[in-house]
Amino acid sequence: MTHPPSLADIAAQLEAYDPQALPANEVLNFLDHLVTPVQDSELVDIFAALGRVTAQDVISPINVPPHDNSAMDGFAFDGAPLSASQALSLKVVGTALAGKGWEGSVNAGECVKIMTGAIMPKGLNTVVPQELCSMTASDVVEIPAGLLKAGDNLRLCGEDIMQGQAALLKGAWITPAAAGLLASLGVPNVSVVRRLRVAYFSTGDEILSLGQAPREGAVYDSNRYTVHGMLQALGCEMIDMGVVKDNPELLEQAFNKATEQADAIITSGGVSVGEADFTKAMMKKLGDVVFWKIAMRPGRPMAVGRIQKGQRSAVLFGLPGNPVAVMVTFLAFVKPALLKMMGSTATPLPMLRARTQEVLRKKPGRTEYQRGIFSRNAQGELQVITTGNQGSGVLSSMVQANGLIVLSHQQDTAQLGDWVDVLVL
Repeated sequence: MTHPPSLADIAAQLEAYDPQALPANEVLNFLDHLVTPVQDSELVDIFAALGRVTAQDVISPINVPPHDNSAMDGFAFDGAPLSASQALSLKVVGTALAGKGWEGSVNAGECVKIMTGAIMPKGLNTVVPQELCSMTASDVVEIPAGLLKAGDNLRLCGEDIMQGQAALLKGAWITPAAAGLLASLGVPNVSVVRRLRVAYFSTGDEILSLGQAPREGAVYDSNRYTVHGMLQALGCEMIDMGVVKDNPELLEQAFNKATEQADAIITSGGVSVGEADFTKAMMKKLGDVVFWKIAMRPGRPMAVGRIQKGQRSAVLFGLPGNPVAVMVTFLAFVKPALLKMMGSTATPLPMLRARTQEVLRKKPGRTEYQRGIFSRNAQGELQVITTGNQGSGVLSSMVQANGLIVLSHQQDTAQLGDWVDVLVL
């Protein structure tokens, strides 16, 4: 069995690796080396496949479309006599309906009325839409000069997908369009990567679970619910382990139980400098874990690594405790890593470019993720403003935001009207 590289091995491959001041792009690079795709797969029907990732190429058993057919309601004919200077008159000799072939023959100077999707009669290669031509009382169609060229409004057999061609590649995300494509091939089931199992819990004596009475100095746990929502959007199998107190025995039990069940573990809280050392100490005791100070705002502290329990191990993502920092670090770092673990090869959505409607103060040397609201101005350009208070505990600002304004590591203050990157939420 091949053993995954240690964190020290991964760090040695990165240029200028400094866990005390790690740039955001190096975090992504590190995690890309750390995680590997799940290998297990299962066969599911199309209705259950939405949001899953293909475990192998899906090869088309048929041509799509299965025959030459009309793209329009109109009249099918041989386009060879078409002229740019002379109208064409054709006698209608029959009607081709969708769902069955037309058995008649068509001679020179003749055409067939045809419906969208109907099989093209033998020898015909062009369709004139019915609204672009005129018909006389004697069933003769008049096609104006210069209107068409041979082959117009014809769908060729296999022009979408040829028999034996890969309709979906391994690692493809099964979207509604992909599900429809599979159905068009007559494929009822598809092999998908099994759901990624992710265990998550919050840590801290000050954290209240819903239903508990308020008490001085305590706060209700929101992180588990935002993490749950983000994992659900990815289609993960979620293992909610609740709130774990700052107690070594309880923490060890939680990490061991999570490792036995999950591919990845997400914790929130207990990784910042100055916090109680129980969580960090237990991470170190049970696995190969590194603690970072990321050059970013919000979300500077983060722990990553692997937790070991017997022959099983799980990738660990130890996130900060502040609610907004949890969401930002998840979206920026954990989500791409989980997608790789899920076997997805989908290209991430590009960031938008928008003009800032206010000055965004920043010094080079860290990446900032500011909550923003983007819209389109009267000139059709995208513009963006912040939601106001950017404190890492202001979760209401994430509700208001429809994007994160991303100010890169080396970027300076963005002036009014400058173009900035926006990550769509």
